[in-house]
Amino acid sequence: MKSLIVLALAASMAAEVVAQPHDHRGAHRHLKRRAAGSKVRRAPDVVTEWVASATETVYELDGKKIPKDEAAQGLDDGLFVVIGETTPKIEPEQGAQFYEKKPETTSTPEPEPTPEPEPTPEPAPSPKPAKAASSGGTGLSAKFPSGTIPCSQFPSDYGAIPISYLGTGGWAGIQRCPNYKPGDSSISYIETAVNGDGCTSGSFCSYACPPGYQKTQWPSAQGSTLQSIGGLYCNSDGFLELTRDGHDTLCEAGAGGVFIQNDLGQVVSTCRTDYPGTESMVIPTVLNPGEKQPLTNPYSPNYYIWDGKPTTAQYYVNKKGVSVEDACLWDSSSNHDERGNWAPVNIGVGKSADGITYLSIFPNTPTTSAKLDFNIKITGDVSIECELSNGAYTNGNPSGCTTAVRDGGVAVIRYY
Repeated sequence: MKSLIVLALAASMAAEVVAQPHDHRGAHRHLKRRAAGSKVRRAPDVVTEWVASATETVYELDGKKIPKDEAAQGLDDGLFVVIGETTPKIEPEQGAQFYEKKPETTSTPEPEPTPEPEPTPEPAPSPKPAKAASSGGTGLSAKFPSGTIPCSQFPSDYGAIPISYLGTGGWAGIQRCPNYKPGDSSISYIETAVNGDGCTSGSFCSYACPPGYQKTQWPSAQGSTLQSIGGLYCNSDGFLELTRDGHDTLCEAGAGGVFIQNDLGQVVSTCRTDYPGTESMVIPTVLNPGEKQPLTNPYSPNYYIWDGKPTTAQYYVNKKGVSVEDACLWDSSSNHDERGNWAPVNIGVGKSADGITYLSIFPNTPTTSAKLDFNIKITGDVSIECELSNGAYTNGNPSGCTTAVRDGGVAVIRYY
């Protein structure tokens, strides 16, 4: 596997419009040779970057520029694996900061003290019993009891949503890191689990949350060559541990203000990448005809930081009528060229530190040449038009379009 670098070169422009997105493959891609003896690693996906101008994409292989078609063929053949993406700073007009209130956690009052019983002789010490699985949990607001739930038990009682069709025990992704020790600053060996595997000791086990929410857990130690790692940790005793300080629930609400609406006559599956984690597009938001649901909008400064830079969310939009089992996964056995990682269109969403939410629609190139069989338009309190209509983007830009929503505004991404 060769080392490929993708550079997005921006040309400075002055205009009263919001920034256009980079090609979603990202700037300064880092590629990693598969470790000997490891299972096949899924090529990671990335989140959306923003710049305030048009971009030109340049591909470098071993320090030399290569043509776009050669890079695309290498990606499609699995010779190149792209890891990580950043969100560079942009300079729109300033808006007020907005923080969506997190779900409140209810508490139970302390019981009244009872008189102490008469002392009895201490019994002889006996071995400690094994930890039992917790029977607690009341959903999204429930605090997760770190170190008490077996790794074999998916934590759906704490708001996590199982993804059964992946064949990994409900987990969105499992990264085996056998050499990792708590306190490590980075992780050098990462093996991605496949269908039939489970969450076992020495693994980071990632999970999905409901639409409008996102996972809270990932370790401070990340891949030594900038791979992202996310989820709960399965310790040496076989119990699940929290991995992120200051976050004791498994899911948290995003910044809000973004929805998707299906005005078509068939189901549409929109799939977010499991990031940080395997970066496969397995986190589902499935809309039946006429349905409207929130689309998770990360507040980037408080979300995952990659290589010192804030990140956003990336979604894969599949053709209409494709079930979630064939859409929200890396590679669909029923249609490799148009689903999963090869879905026709991407949507990028994220709220920046200035309080502005940026939304982008763009083609999933050079990964695929598939064309979407419906239209997409971002409506609501948006700064400028952004639409994919009959295969063409607003203003005829083949790279897609971007719009923005100020603090307190609402955007609806309409499928029609």
